[in-house]
Amino acid sequence: MRKIVVAITGASGSIYARLLLEKLAVLKEQWEAVGVVMSENAKEVWQTELGNTAWSSHGFPFFPPRDFMAPFASGSGKYDTMIIVPCSMGTLGRIATGVSSDLITRAADVILKERRKLICVIRDTPYNLMHIRNMESVTLAGGIICPATPSFYSLPKTIEEVAATVVDRVLDLAGLDISTFRWGS
Repeated sequence: MRKIVVAITGASGSIYARLLLEKLAVLKEQWEAVGVVMSENAKEVWQTELGNTAWSSHGFPFFPPRDFMAPFASGSGKYDTMIIVPCSMGTLGRIATGVSSDLITRAADVILKERRKLICVIRDTPYNLMHIRNMESVTLAGGIICPATPSFYSLPKTIEEVAATVVDRVLDLAGLDISTFRWGS
């Protein structure tokens, strides 16, 4: 059973975080715990993009960005997967350079040092050289960079269906068993 940290940062792409939380709620037989931490900027972006403040309506425990007593702030908490969705380039840069100044970056540091699974769903584009180097550093440290780049094989018809192609890919990367479009099936 998985123990998953979901971090939501202030990059555009709140729809990805919303869909991920919704899908994790449905997949509850596949995880033991899900903890969520959300930056203050993420709350503003969510409200702007989705027009609501329903980020905590999915039944998961939320932890404040400065709560270093959260169970996933230590390797002994045994959280095995962290998904940062969306992952701002500022957050990625702090992770890449080992700056653990808040719960999001501390949890990412813990996941990497314990050789567990870190998935950074970056949304910003285009990339500058520092972004590329930070992606390289996180990758070399064991993290997975998963750009929020949708696929169109499944012929999505709504914004939610387009965004779900990214979220389903993230859930696959996290090792969860999901029902989704499969190429060649």
